[in-house]
Amino acid sequence: MLTLRPVFSIAADVAPAIEVGATPLGERRLIPILGGRVSGPRLTGKILPGGTDYQSIRDEGLADIHARYVIETETGSRVYVENSGIRRGPSELIARLKRGEPVDPALIYFRTVPRFETGDPDLAWLMRSIFVCAGARLPDQVLLDIYEVG
Repeated sequence: MLTLRPVFSIAADVAPAIEVGATPLGERRLIPILGGRVSGPRLTGKILPGGTDYQSIRDEGLADIHARYVIETETGSRVYVENSGIRRGPSELIARLKRGEPVDPALIYFRTVPRFETGDPDLAWLMRSIFVCAGARLPDQVLLDIYEVG
């Protein structure tokens, strides 16, 4: 039987998208990650500036998401994160998100599978389980709730 245990939440501040444009593999966009907060029962800290969310929009309602960023814990340890998944919804709502307009997160499917890498032995547990994430996109933030799969 699978269980999901809440681990932490992220509120990442993001800049407007850098539009690369249409390619044979989809429409490419890069969203700079400016920083943010990490809070929860098992991990707290901040998101360091310099990460990026790489997106490929395959059709009007479906985007592949591949974000790369670093968490710095309250004790100064650093955790590299690769977070990949999909976001989908009705094309008119996705167009509103793309324009930076607010959309009710309950109307958009946004799920990812984060992977973690760290040299801190106290955080090695992050590299020994599978995690899933439910996300929401706001005009200038991305909200993520991370769960450990048991």
